[in-house]
Amino acid sequence: MAEPVKLIGTLASPFVHRAAAALRLKGVPYELILEDLQSKSELLLKHNPIHQKCSRPFWLAMWLDAGEEQKGFVKEMKENLALLEGQLQGKKFFGGDSIGYLDVAACGSAHWIYAFEEVTGVSLMGENEFPALRRWGKEYTENESVKECLPARVQLVALFSAMKDKYKMITNGMLHQ
Repeated sequence: MAEPVKLIGTLASPFVHRAAAALRLKGVPYELILEDLQSKSELLLKHNPIHQKCSRPFWLAMWLDAGEEQKGFVKEMKENLALLEGQLQGKKFFGGDSIGYLDVAACGSAHWIYAFEEVTGVSLMGENEFPALRRWGKEYTENESVKECLPARVQLVALFSAMKDKYKMITNGMLHQ
């Protein structure tokens, strides 16, 4: 029997979930190796050198900027969500009756976005704005294979809240230097 695939990542990453969901849906055994991004292991740095750099996450504007930059981000997100909404009309999943590649790729709209909204206080996917997308998200997250590799929403909210506070402290520290 083949050795399980090693999946390196964090619990709250939608990118890690995409890989885990795809592996589960295909029946490929894997081992999730959780990483602490504050103290990156040699294994992570060896296999994913991007983590040697420091970058500003694209969503940081949502947490730190309450002005025009945030409004622009919300507008762009809603335009993108509207495109996804249109593709779901009359279908259970993007490809039809079963989960496919696009469903896994769009998983952030199914699970992470609600925790993100809770932490930021900004509505991206309101109850009546995207009914097909919300229905799809419920179907996706209730799938047995998918559900097994989703982090709990309470975990995401706690992590996102801590990250938001950390980024605010860092930004305030930089502004007062």
